[in-house]
Amino acid sequence: MTNVAIQLYTLRAAVEQDIKATLKQVKAIGYTGVELAGYGGLSAEEVKEELDRLDLRVAGSHVPLSQLIHELDRVINEQKILENRYVVCPFILPEDRHTDFYKDLVELLAGIKETLNQHELVLVYHNHDFELETIEDTYVLDYLFDHVPGLQMELDVFWLTKANHDPLAWITRHQNHLTHLHLKDMTTDSRRTFAPLGTGDVPLEAILKTAKPLWWIVEQDETEGDPFEAITVSYNYLKKEGVVE
Repeated sequence: MTNVAIQLYTLRAAVEQDIKATLKQVKAIGYTGVELAGYGGLSAEEVKEELDRLDLRVAGSHVPLSQLIHELDRVINEQKILENRYVVCPFILPEDRHTDFYKDLVELLAGIKETLNQHELVLVYHNHDFELETIEDTYVLDYLFDHVPGLQMELDVFWLTKANHDPLAWITRHQNHLTHLHLKDMTTDSRRTFAPLGTGDVPLEAILKTAKPLWWIVEQDETEGDPFEAITVSYNYLKKEGVVE
């Protein structure tokens, strides 16, 4: 079965206003899962109750690195409530993007991963374009995975493309630990900004044929107009491509 989820960061304004109504709209469009980025002011228990009511599954949960470092016990308890296995480290702050921090980061991630594994949870790393800079003559993204055995990957094809890399090459190299893949498109104009799936120039057809993640995650960091319309366009594209029925 193909698992397709929406990253709720795409709908963050609606989530903050009314997460229950947002989840209802997500279900009506056709998505079967959500990737969380906060709980819209509800508790984990309340979110789980609403997800169960709508028959939506949690594909993963983006948790800020600061919380993974300082509040890991709470994070673990919440994921168990949500019946979510995949804890995603989503972002490195701009002031931390330097060699010394990345060297410390591998130790931090290794410790977090070990603790999560003890609770049958999985640590996943999500990339942006800045991980395509180099450290010790290798890309930061490769450096992290070379130094944290067992770390799983959530590749983001937009940010790989933004960094002028071939997403297919990264998918092929890291297929064995590619649990999640962020599906995004990019406008064909000089802005090279976010676009609904099938409307830009990211090689999505080839990506859909090549990658074998556990979850396809639709995300559009910024939308022009109604974000619900954007994610509907993206869902309909996946339907046209036979990814969803």
